[in-house]
Amino acid sequence: MTEDILDVALAVASALEAVGVPYYIGGSVASSLQATARTTQDVDFVVEMRPHHAAALSRALGPDFAVDEEALRDAVARGWSWNVFHLPTGIKIDLIMREDTAYDREAFSRRRRLRVDVDTEPFVKSVEDSILKKLQWFRDGGGQSSTQWRDVVELLRVNGPHLDAAYLDLWAPRIGVADLLERARAEAAA
Repeated sequence: MTEDILDVALAVASALEAVGVPYYIGGSVASSLQATARTTQDVDFVVEMRPHHAAALSRALGPDFAVDEEALRDAVARGWSWNVFHLPTGIKIDLIMREDTAYDREAFSRRRRLRVDVDTEPFVKSVEDSILKKLQWFRDGGGQSSTQWRDVVELLRVNGPHLDAAYLDLWAPRIGVADLLERARAEAAA
């Protein structure tokens, strides 16, 4: 993960907090912070936004970010995801509206602050939820993404003794990835 991507992620996290939008960093940035860093060109944020947050977020992000306020407001109202861009680097920020499923509500409640440096502790998806969501993406993609699979195996390998195994065992069958979790666990242990 490049320093640029982390700096952009932290700037967006700070802006979201400034305007009162609950969030967590997910995707490859979260798994890079939780296990082995890898290159990525975007930052995923799961957010609980309301349409009125669009203008305030645009102001909080400032001129280095391209935000189509009207389109963002409309996407939030419809529960759709939307992108903003960091102009100096071209990094894309995906604002993913939290889905209203039992799993997504639980995952959001488990977000944790992660100390990145002495003054910075953004909310990040739990390691267990990074594993579960990446397994979902792997399955939804037809089991073709070696990158998602590698991320899962590394998350299990690096965090193994500290993982909440009961949580993983509870949710993996509920979201249809129990077989993949067992396979990844075996590979991580090898």
